Amino acid sequence: MDATREGLLRIYDALFKAYGFQGWWPVTSKDCEGKFPQGGYHPGDYEVPESPGDKFEVCVGAILTQSTSWKNVEKAVSKLQGAGVLSLKGLIQTPKSELSNLIKSSLYHNVKAEKLKCFADFVSSDYDGDIEALLSLPQGKLRLTLLSIWGVGPETADSIILYAAKKPSFVVDTYTKRIFSRLGFLNGDESYDEVKKLFEENLPQKKPLHNEFHALIVEHAKQYCKKKPLCEDCPVYELCEEKNSKSN
Repeated sequence: MDATREGLLRIYDALFKAYGFQGWWPVTSKDCEGKFPQGGYHPGDYEVPESPGDKFEVCVGAILTQSTSWKNVEKAVSKLQGAGVLSLKGLIQTPKSELSNLIKSSLYHNVKAEKLKCFADFVSSDYDGDIEALLSLPQGKLRLTLLSIWGVGPETADSIILYAAKKPSFVVDTYTKRIFSRLGFLNGDESYDEVKKLFEENLPQKKPLHNEFHALIVEHAKQYCKKKPLCEDCPVYELCEEKNSKSN
């Protein structure tokens, strides 16, 4: 087995052993009420989201989570649900100022309100309001289509592809770069697409693996691999190149 592939899979195995199934992307619509009581998380169930409404919720969440924490996004999604506007029609018909106020907790709320409206308008005009039709596009075409929408960048597009369309597209975020630079897989100055290529060329193209790996990276960054790392008891400490370089 190639050394890079083997190394990535060892990291995955260590993280999975430490944290287990993550249940991403959480969905909290009425369709799932009572089914996933832990905040919409669904550990080990990769068929979620199933309904068009839940898939649309994931798309909205992917846009809202830009440059903020999921905790802030949860509050915004809850506000949208409470106001009855977490839908294609709801986003289109709600005035931008009102929408911005509802998602205030997600930060950069004025810009994100515009992004949500652009996304909803695109699905409405180009796909006749059918989110399933958009998400069913072949993966390459879907990514290019999403990237053509104002406000949708590579990370958001890949999140939508992986978690809403349920296709194996690897999501790269700041945590990925931080952790894998410390582990020795990256220099730290790679582009988004270069990091994405590293993972996608060295991992099996399986949706559950991509799903869990990204979620495990996020959890590990929150628990141990922070800006100032907490190396004691870190589940991948023995595999860390930064640790090895300091000990030499």
